[in-house]
Amino acid sequence: MSPPEKGEEARLFRTFAVRTYECDPRGRLRLEALLDYFQDSAAEHAEKLGAGVTDLIRRNLTWVLSRYHVRVFRYPGWKESVELATWPCLNQGLFALREFEVRDGRGSLLAAASSSWMLIDLKTKRPVPPGERLGPYLRDPRRAVESGFEPLPVVGAAEIERSFRVRLSDLDWNKHVNHVVTIAWALETPAPDFLEKHEAAEIEVDFRGQAFFGDSTLCRMELITSGRDPLSLIQIVRENDGRELARLRILWRAGPEAGVQG
Repeated sequence: MSPPEKGEEARLFRTFAVRTYECDPRGRLRLEALLDYFQDSAAEHAEKLGAGVTDLIRRNLTWVLSRYHVRVFRYPGWKESVELATWPCLNQGLFALREFEVRDGRGSLLAAASSSWMLIDLKTKRPVPPGERLGPYLRDPRRAVESGFEPLPVVGAAEIERSFRVRLSDLDWNKHVNHVVTIAWALETPAPDFLEKHEAAEIEVDFRGQAFFGDSTLCRMELITSGRDPLSLIQIVRENDGRELARLRILWRAGPEAGVQG
């Protein structure tokens, strides 16, 4: 039986107010905090649909994020309220797609994202088709970002390498590094003077492995294009065995000067 598809009825809406500890030096929401909004909303919605982590664990299943494609048009500032909408979209073989949109108080689109998830059998550690293991639930077939999740290129000649050690606070319920932490490492890889002048406008992530408490990871970055809107590739590997953990492609744009934004 195919899940019913009823557009707006399949969506979860939540409102967030940007807090001080979620802001960057410019006084605007950090990308990592935005991704936390996505993660928390996805978890809440999955629970409402009967496919949340606690429900799945009882069935020896769990969700693992495979791909992310995020576009940010404007970062909201401190105290600004935003409305987030998220919805399950399509099942593509072993992958279940979930979409996100964030709008400001005037209804203008601030950010959009598409994500691809695998349902993992905890006993076999292998993915299983979500359409076969989950019951029917409402879906909205509209994509927030029309991404085909094409393969991301590997880093060639790295211009910058930066190491990060996994802390206990970096782990999620599956006891490996949370996906937001992995992206945060990539966002901290460029040189400080580059980060002072740029912000991430679009980011694609291909998660390829897991890191655990005590592991040391290495982020390798190659700048593909320069100019006002540079493009970079970042590859993250586990240092002790060279296992590839993630590939990222980040499009940057010139950012405003640091300071609280009104």
